[in-house]
Amino acid sequence: MEGAGYRVVFEKGGVYLHTSAKKYQDRDSLIAGVIRVVEKDNDVLLHWAPVEEAGDSTQILFSKKDSSGGDSCASEEEPTFDPGYEPDWAVISTVRPQLCHSEPTRGLSWAYLVLVTQAGGSLPALHFHRGGTRALLRVLSRYLLLASSPQDSRLYLVFPHDSSALSNSFHHLQLFDQDSSNVVSRFLQDPYSTTFSSFSRVTNFFRGALQPQPEGAASDLPPPPDDEPEPGFEVISCVELGPRPTVERGPPVTEEEWARHVGPEGRLQQVPELKNRIFSGGLSPSLRREAWKFLLGYLSWEGTAEEHKAHIRKKTDEYFRMKLQWKSVSPEQERRNSLLHGYRSLIERDVSRTDRTNKFYEGPENPGLGLLNDILLTYCMYHFDLGYVQGMSDLLSPILYVIQNEVDAFWCFCGFMELVQGNFEESQETMKRQLGRLLLLLRVLDPLLCDFLDSQDSGSLCFCFRWLLIWFKREFPFPDVLRLWEVLWTGLPGPNLHLLVACAILDMERDTLMLSGFGSNEILKHINELTMKLSVEDVLTRAEALHRQLTACPELPHNVQEILGLAPPAEPHSPSPTASPLPLSPTRAPPTPPPSTDTAPQPDSSLEILPEEEDEGADS
Repeated sequence: MEGAGYRVVFEKGGVYLHTSAKKYQDRDSLIAGVIRVVEKDNDVLLHWAPVEEAGDSTQILFSKKDSSGGDSCASEEEPTFDPGYEPDWAVISTVRPQLCHSEPTRGLSWAYLVLVTQAGGSLPALHFHRGGTRALLRVLSRYLLLASSPQDSRLYLVFPHDSSALSNSFHHLQLFDQDSSNVVSRFLQDPYSTTFSSFSRVTNFFRGALQPQPEGAASDLPPPPDDEPEPGFEVISCVELGPRPTVERGPPVTEEEWARHVGPEGRLQQVPELKNRIFSGGLSPSLRREAWKFLLGYLSWEGTAEEHKAHIRKKTDEYFRMKLQWKSVSPEQERRNSLLHGYRSLIERDVSRTDRTNKFYEGPENPGLGLLNDILLTYCMYHFDLGYVQGMSDLLSPILYVIQNEVDAFWCFCGFMELVQGNFEESQETMKRQLGRLLLLLRVLDPLLCDFLDSQDSGSLCFCFRWLLIWFKREFPFPDVLRLWEVLWTGLPGPNLHLLVACAILDMERDTLMLSGFGSNEILKHINELTMKLSVEDVLTRAEALHRQLTACPELPHNVQEILGLAPPAEPHSPSPTASPLPLSPTRAPPTPPPSTDTAPQPDSSLEILPEEEDEGADS
């Protein structure tokens, strides 16, 4: 957007002033507005105005001379979490209702931002009802240097582009160890001579200003709003990956090869070698009915044939006791049990349209549909807290098709649900965490693709929601889904291979996405049109190559190592108000700086992101 002598480089609506101190605001106490970053006469202005005055540029909250001229950027919006699929999936999405101007708030969680002047005064808090604080800070970082205060993790110190002042400030703030401080000073003096690995340590600080401390560490930062990406996965160090290795997959494991691993008592031998073969080649169709029971934890890899028979008898009795619980409920009882009635209705509707083109389930009176229905209702008795959620029928269908036994299929399904039940939780925290991890992996593997998706308002990767929810069940032909799942169930070469499968698909479509000039709608349309057009062997080959490429990198960030199972989760820091939450290298956390009596040079101003205000009337 351009006007007379000015250009808007960032704009975000839904930014409110609260004129009441109460936690729950009515519409009369809210002033809706728009916040902008404007370039005007070689100056950079931060501007907020009420919506009715949004076209006026008179209300300037903050200005800073841009000595470098600054690069232009498009208006940037924080993406809402919208899977973008057919209405069936709305029940498991996490789209939050947008706040209308005329509605009172109902205690939604959002961040708000306070601008503090160099003199110590502060301007009214700006409440970002629709997210956007991180996007704003990213744009401001083009013109200013933002540093997290070691004294208050909510505070970001704002510095001009002055190398010596900034270097001195870092020295006084003791944000770096001695080696890192030297890297900062060397980079500021001669950025072009600094090595790539050294530069990554600097950018890891600047880009990491929003990265949270590990779980258990002291922090006053508020939790991110539900409609903003998990901050720990927005920020990574710059890493240089080596060449991508060539991968060749093997042939499927045959019944003869499986038999060679069976010992005298029916106990499987050399199990790691057998699992590795399943990972590299999958299983022949005739072997799946037996092997899937082991892959899904129904039968123990270490058990004998007699132990397996005893276990199956026990589990059969347990299954029919649970099935009898819902079978014995009379219609009169069910009318007074809205939960069971709701589950039954939802299951009947989903089963009636699950894989109906498959011969095992086609036809109006197909017995396979009755088995799907009974197993899913029995699962509601098995897992009362979770019950049934749309999408579960998609996971059960291939298992019942392969196992072709009601009891065995139920327990194999329970084993699968142990892996993915978090996907179906109402809070959707697991799904959001997986999308965050996927974004982190993709950022390491292909930062240019991530930048492109960001520029098209698709950087949240919400179009991958269905992929992760039901493990690509609707993306591949039915036989390929069987191959994909048995490979993923091996747990090799480490956890979260399904995320690398998603990366592999995006990598295969990279040129099409980036060279076709797609916008967000076209990207979503293109991804949905990949259904049934992907080759599972090509995707698995590429996913394994990506895994090898990442694990061969000596400077892989620690959070990426955690995702791949190469490192344990970071040790929580002991509570300390002065501890820096920012990692200084890809593999180690910063030491807690000792107290310092030095006074850092005053920055131009500060940005403070605070949690939602408490209701002052609560104490009265």
